[in-house]
Amino acid sequence: QVQLVESGGGLVQPGGSLRLSCAAARSIFSIDAMGWYRPSPGKQRELVARITSGGATDYAESVKGRFTISRDNAKNTVYLQMNSLKAEDTAVYYCNAHVETMTHEYNYWGQGTQVTVSS
Repeated sequence: QVQLVESGGGLVQPGGSLRLSCAAARSIFSIDAMGWYRPSPGKQRELVARITSGGATDYAESVKGRFTISRDNAKNTVYLQMNSLKAEDTAVYYCNAHVETMTHEYNYWGQGTQVTVSS
């Protein structure tokens, strides 16, 4: 079981920045991948950014060059630095932890944090 708590959301003007944090209640060292997702038309949630235990990253095309995901294993925390925010980035952002075993895959979710980009 992995409990996740997001923070850092809020209201920001277009072009502004926010940093989201996702704190895990246990060590994230052995978690295979952690990521950020948001709702998308036609999808329950779309991937925004993901980082593996080895540090490899993956981004949605719409956020490449603007968002940066990072992890601090010592603090059991994953961050999403969001720059040059646009109105279309407005959403509830959910943190995800993905764990794989020999026989199963598990996905754990935080409660979400609201990001609103508006003037």
